[in-house]
Amino acid sequence: MRVEEAITSRSSTRGYTKEEVKEEDLQKILEAGLKAPTAVNRQEIHFTVVKGNDPALKKLDEEKNRLRGQSNLPHNFYYEAPVLILLSADKSFHWNEVDAGIAVENMSLTAEELGLGSLIIGSVYDVFRGENREEFERLFAFPEGYEYEIALAVGYKAVEKEPHTYEQERRVTFL
Repeated sequence: MRVEEAITSRSSTRGYTKEEVKEEDLQKILEAGLKAPTAVNRQEIHFTVVKGNDPALKKLDEEKNRLRGQSNLPHNFYYEAPVLILLSADKSFHWNEVDAGIAVENMSLTAEELGLGSLIIGSVYDVFRGENREEFERLFAFPEGYEYEIALAVGYKAVEKEPHTYEQERRVTFL
């Protein structure tokens, strides 16, 4: 699959099968994130890989729902994906959010190329910036001085979804 095809066909996956992601595919997805450019080549992004059945994910989901007052949601934030990759970065570096965004997009497009679904997740941001942030940073083994930036759920699609359409006329200005 060409990059353009992956960009065009990719959509956010909100339903996964129970099938585990092949180790070789997971490695390719991680490599895509590791190879992403970073400002001044700092390579400050750290990747924490968590299997979907890890009890830490349930705790994270519960805290997210508690903070939002949504205790009875019909799904968890990662939609039962077999793998969740949390990206954290050096909190003292100004460009870490941009670098994490570039890395997660590389990973998402690689997942699409491999026939996997993915969901880019920001919804647990409040947990990692909240009163219990240090507990969750330890729980997910973030390096000292690092903070959550974004996450990626990955797995085999149980639900197909058409990619979004876009409105170039409304969103692009030529000078």
